Amino acid sequence: MKKKIIIVLLIVLVLIVALPIIWYNVGVSPVNSRNSDGIKVAIPLGSGAGDIAKILKDKNVIRDVNAFKIYVKINRVSNFQAGTYYLKQSMTLKEMTDMLKTGKAADPNQVNITFIEGKNIRWVADTIVANTNNKAEDVYNLLKDKTYIDSLISKYWFLTSDIQNSDIYYPLEGYLFPDTYTFKNKNVDVKDIFAVMLDKEGQVLAKYISNNAGTVTVDGHQYTIHQILTIASIVETEGVNDEGRKGVASVIYNRMNAGMPMQSDATTYYAFKINMGDRDLNQKELDTYNPYNTRRT
Repeated sequence: MKKKIIIVLLIVLVLIVALPIIWYNVGVSPVNSRNSDGIKVAIPLGSGAGDIAKILKDKNVIRDVNAFKIYVKINRVSNFQAGTYYLKQSMTLKEMTDMLKTGKAADPNQVNITFIEGKNIRWVADTIVANTNNKAEDVYNLLKDKTYIDSLISKYWFLTSDIQNSDIYYPLEGYLFPDTYTFKNKNVDVKDIFAVMLDKEGQVLAKYISNNAGTVTVDGHQYTIHQILTIASIVETEGVNDEGRKGVASVIYNRMNAGMPMQSDATTYYAFKINMGDRDLNQKELDTYNPYNTRRT
């Protein structure tokens, strides 16, 4: 009888020791050793091991949050770098944590594209062409695609029929949020580029526009999102610093409220698709009617 009890106790002891080891070994093993597809994972600045473990689990590139945290502690892994990575389910935790420590991208073909504020769609198109395998016509043809634009209006709360005005050169002008974005490789589609920029635009606008009507009140006057972004684009182009932009905005609103022509150089140059600084406009251009030419009434 005692012998049986001892055997049972030994078995229980072995299980107590073995099961955590088995659990840990399973927990730190690759999710799927056959899947080498890159999965986009963004690690925010200031993320600790616990935060990163949750992000990786949500993206299904690790098996277990606690196993990851134990691995990090045992191996004294620290100093994770914020950034965007393309991780794979076939990666070991060592491969993954080495990458997160060094900030090295999982995919060497990954591209970062920086879109600068105050630049027009033509500059955006040139930047896409310079950093991806797309051609300029890929950008412009997409902007002319009415079915595509309709789908965006249905998807994004801040896009309205205002952007379908036939007088507008490029319907998404002013709606593509300027920032640095990371893409898997140069084969990224223009639609995917526009999608991340529009997603960011929605996040930023939501901080300032909370009413259901989607309007903004300035000095007692109601403006639509389209009007506000139009004014903002003029202010950004004409103002050289924050103080200058305040002055430009004040002049614009005062003239609008008084029913006066805006007389903005920025819009007049834009009317003729000429970048400010490239050359001066001639008198004929200044006097020619164009919906963008605010020097005409």
